[in-house]
Amino acid sequence: MTSRRAFLQGSLAAAAAMTFRPRIAAAAKPKKILILGGTGFLGPVLVAAARAHGHTLTLFNRGKTNPGRFADLEQLHGDRDGHLEALGGGRKWDVVIDDSGYVPRHVKDSATLLAPNVGHYLFVSTISVYADLGNPADENAPVAKLKEPTEKVTGETYGALKALCEEAASAAMPGRVTVVRPGLIVGPEDPTDRFTYWPVRLQRGGEVLAPGDPKDPVAYIDVRDLANWMVWSVVEKHLLGTFNALGPAHTFGVGEMLDGVNKGAGKKARLTWVDAAFLEKQGVQPWSDMPVWVPPVGDGKYSGLISRARAVKAGLTFRSAADTTRDTLAWWNALPEARRSKLRAGLAADKEQTVLAAWHARGDKPDAKTDKADARK
Repeated sequence: MTSRRAFLQGSLAAAAAMTFRPRIAAAAKPKKILILGGTGFLGPVLVAAARAHGHTLTLFNRGKTNPGRFADLEQLHGDRDGHLEALGGGRKWDVVIDDSGYVPRHVKDSATLLAPNVGHYLFVSTISVYADLGNPADENAPVAKLKEPTEKVTGETYGALKALCEEAASAAMPGRVTVVRPGLIVGPEDPTDRFTYWPVRLQRGGEVLAPGDPKDPVAYIDVRDLANWMVWSVVEKHLLGTFNALGPAHTFGVGEMLDGVNKGAGKKARLTWVDAAFLEKQGVQPWSDMPVWVPPVGDGKYSGLISRARAVKAGLTFRSAADTTRDTLAWWNALPEARRSKLRAGLAADKEQTVLAAWHARGDKPDAKTDKADARK
């Protein structure tokens, strides 16, 4: 079964900008927003959400990722590792959105420097902060601790370091911090190809290996839903506290997710459900080979059931799996062939066929649990 290390490694997200559908409405009172980062994956969508409501933006980054992006915005260059001079000089902002903090020292330094001149610090954390996903977890659940001091971000240290980053921000700006803990972030232009594996595979059609039981709970969030909520609710309404940001709003089985993906991909696939024990014997790993899915046992039992009630009550909404799939495929199908030739996550086609053949040839010969709805035709 999956290890906590594998789950944490799967939560490390990095990507580029993506399609955005703005809600055209001005904020009641436009704000001056500083984004620490802003040029990769979540950052550009935050920029789009803020622009749609008339906020004034400043980006602070190294100037190395997508350097030509947002040439019309004010960009301050520096490095979070000891080179924050560009943020000094008494400049004032209403809100700081920190979507690039992974090392507690860096977060402490930036939050401490900005504290006298900023009213609200929004830190983007992760659900990987939780120490034990073998038990139910809401925002009050215990967080992971480092076994020994380190600043090296790995699958083992990622969650604990993010928890320390949360503490550093709150210590520097007590009573003025919002912590957002996303789950798996998905959508167009995600270079990790987690989730993207499923739209691409189901678009190809035919018999598709589906993992575990259709009722196994999964959780993720479209990057655009996350960014919209962070700007239009958390920033504009000055919401404070800690929020798990993942969806959908209800308990969501991997079967329901794949039905939605199949719909968005053109209803070409036939799902064959293969149980977790058989997959383990075949060397098929949850999360990496079968993205999004973690079997609801052991230390991953509640990974798909982390409470998101607080964020939903605070206005977080979710688009359908079909909508995310259609937009992801529109992006994917326009990529160069060299990029599309090899997915960066998911099961290789030959391995999938080998496992399916072994499943159909197994000795006890029970009926294969094939999704009779096929693609909900």
